[in-house]
Amino acid sequence: MEDGKAMILDLKSFGKNPSGEHLEKIKKSPQYSLDLSRFVNRQVGFNTDPLSNPNKKKIFWDFFFKNQDRRPKFKLPQIKTSVQDFLDDRDSFKFIWFGHSTFMVKLGKKVLLFDPVFAKNLAPLFFLGRRFQDPVLSLQELPPVDYIVISHDHYDHLNRESVIFFKDQATKFLVPLGVSSHLIDWGIPAHRITEFDWWESAFFEDLEFTCTPSQHFSGRSLTSSNQTLWASWVVKNSQHSLYFSGDSGYDIHFKHIGKKYGPFDIAFMENGQYNPMWRRVHMLPEDTMQAFLDLEAKRLMPIHWGMFNIALHPWYDPIESIQGLAALHNIELLTPKLGQLVQLNRTNTFEAWWKDLF
Repeated sequence: MEDGKAMILDLKSFGKNPSGEHLEKIKKSPQYSLDLSRFVNRQVGFNTDPLSNPNKKKIFWDFFFKNQDRRPKFKLPQIKTSVQDFLDDRDSFKFIWFGHSTFMVKLGKKVLLFDPVFAKNLAPLFFLGRRFQDPVLSLQELPPVDYIVISHDHYDHLNRESVIFFKDQATKFLVPLGVSSHLIDWGIPAHRITEFDWWESAFFEDLEFTCTPSQHFSGRSLTSSNQTLWASWVVKNSQHSLYFSGDSGYDIHFKHIGKKYGPFDIAFMENGQYNPMWRRVHMLPEDTMQAFLDLEAKRLMPIHWGMFNIALHPWYDPIESIQGLAALHNIELLTPKLGQLVQLNRTNTFEAWWKDLF
């Protein structure tokens, strides 16, 4: 979709992989394998390409022909928070979740937007990956965004339609290695993009951004696997800190990140769109809980669920499962409705709002 016109195939959304001097620069990364000509995980030995999965025929069959309650029968409840309330400086640390992995944070006086996906569908083909419902706030209704943070280039985390909305604004983009090639191809000026390798940090005014590892993969076409890096993120100012997992399977990096940068006030953790067959690159709820414990964070905000049907589990399974695990471990679990303002310097009240919908 662009300018209100439906497109059967949006070829521009494929983006552009690194080439030339840019490619030569990122080849120097410890995460890049010159032998394989691609980025690799810490565990180099296993292949993250879904097409290499021996169960791929069953996965595709189940995805397209088995419902399994994967979409809610009714619209999910939402709260349309006023932009004025979000920007109110009396609260220096707050966020709004838009579903899946898109959320907006006010940290100090700065507005941060993570993995913005506001389009009606995810994939270049307009009928694939359609969202459960419209975003509670449109792009046009958002406050001015200072920083956009991208975890990796998959369609449910990097959306061309959402990115080009910020083309003529002052918003800065922080991305893993190689992802700038997509943004520049879509018209974002290079001087507003900063690329990071794992463990690299940069200060922007009073905020410190650190790109940290994840265990995942990348690519926007069948021939572009792992040409750009995937990552998690740590963001801090003098008073507060947050962790954003991006997409990841469970591995030792969570413990390393917690030891080096924790404890965190809040961890936004992948918890959804999982399956035992792809556990190495997407965590099951028990993996999410262990990762959260490794990070030594104070609050758990489960994301990567509640807006798109891109796995085989029922839509409510992620939140039901993690709620039980949080109770078992006595963890502070945040379960806001879509669009609800969560003020992290105050006591918030949450409902198990999903239980009435299945």
